[in-house]
Amino acid sequence: MILILGVTSSGKGRLAFDLAQSLGAEIISIDSMKVYRRMDIGTAKPSREVRQRIKYHLIDIVEPSDSFSVGAFRETALEAMKQIKSRNMPIIAVGGTALYIKALLYGLFEGPGTNEQIRAELNSRAEAQGLAELYRELTKIDPIAAERINPNDFKRIIRALEVYQLTGKPISSLQKQWDREEAKHDWTIIGLRREKAEESKRINSRVKKMVAAGFVDEIKALLAEEKPLSKQARCAIGYAEIIEYINGKIELEEATELIKKNTRRLAKNQRTWFKTFKNVHWLDIEADESPEKILSRTKIFVESGK
Repeated sequence: MILILGVTSSGKGRLAFDLAQSLGAEIISIDSMKVYRRMDIGTAKPSREVRQRIKYHLIDIVEPSDSFSVGAFRETALEAMKQIKSRNMPIIAVGGTALYIKALLYGLFEGPGTNEQIRAELNSRAEAQGLAELYRELTKIDPIAAERINPNDFKRIIRALEVYQLTGKPISSLQKQWDREEAKHDWTIIGLRREKAEESKRINSRVKKMVAAGFVDEIKALLAEEKPLSKQARCAIGYAEIIEYINGKIELEEATELIKKNTRRLAKNQRTWFKTFKNVHWLDIEADESPEKILSRTKIFVESGK
């Protein structure tokens, strides 16, 4: 079982596909937004052609109007692993949603249960004051968690503040139990790492291509559906900013620049999370390094077991 991780736009999806073709493997997506149907361009899903050549799991399994939790992800991923093993096929997991990767490797974080009254109060505050105000509050009481959480991530901001009110402790201090855990399964973990300037360049290029590929029309179609987008889907980077543009609050150029900025911030959050991961074999990728060379280097490591 091979797990490939890296920040957004690092090239991990291409490597997973190439490696799956080479090994005859199936792929498990570890991405909190690729689970949503019809959210294709903004989540950089593999194309239909690619998915006809390689079997993918945990893509297009939830309606955009529904919520999706880390617990639901882990349960579905474990079932996918079971199915793949029953076919005697290699498993390649790939993604950048660090919380989901943690759950897959070490199990679920055992935090306090939910409190509907506290959650309702936080939801009301978010509507009245804006999510940005709650995020600023989180940066004060739990700067470690705030660094890991995207400012648009409504669900995780609310949960972090809820845990603090319930326990009087930052959620980041409770999550340290993960650092003492051993992986639940025998994974070979490969991380792709690029220079920050190169990562930013790749992110900016991807956002430009997304807009050119019809991203605005994709979101207009989603907003026109009978059931409204869930808060989780609406807060996804790219979707949140374009919705602001569609609602006439900002210009498209400003929305595009905000997507670039927020995606770069996501990459920073991912790097912070990944520093806490154990037993990762990091591949430092050069700016002009070809996918073929990256695949070759990965296969040498996988085959040598070192």
